[in-house]
Amino acid sequence: MSLTDPTADFLTRIRNGLQAQHDAIEAPASSLAKEVARILKEQGYIESFEVRPPEPRRAGERVRVGLRYGDDRKPVISGLRRVSRPGRRTYVDARHIPKVQGGMGTTIISTSQGVMTGHDARRKGIGGEVVAEVW
Repeated sequence: MSLTDPTADFLTRIRNGLQAQHDAIEAPASSLAKEVARILKEQGYIESFEVRPPEPRRAGERVRVGLRYGDDRKPVISGLRRVSRPGRRTYVDARHIPKVQGGMGTTIISTSQGVMTGHDARRKGIGGEVVAEVW
């Protein structure tokens, strides 16, 4: 099975896992998925993530994401949105990086210096492709 947008698939698996109140999800690993998971961990949206080696009869590495919940088993992530899609890419310069939920959320941006949060990209004065928004 080939996906046209592995990043959207990765974000959807996280969204579905949270809705079903799973402790963890597993998804095919891509370099962007690993970087998105790293940022989600750094920002405190997920418990953990690990890259698992390929299993027999399964193609490629897998990313396992430990989902995080707060009080009353309420998910820490209340929203997760893919911004730039294969059919419609979204690029911004440093001055136009969107603020999510008035600065309460996080923008994930793919720049020439790697994948980083919108806050870091704004501080470094670089723009790039807006991958996703999390709040």
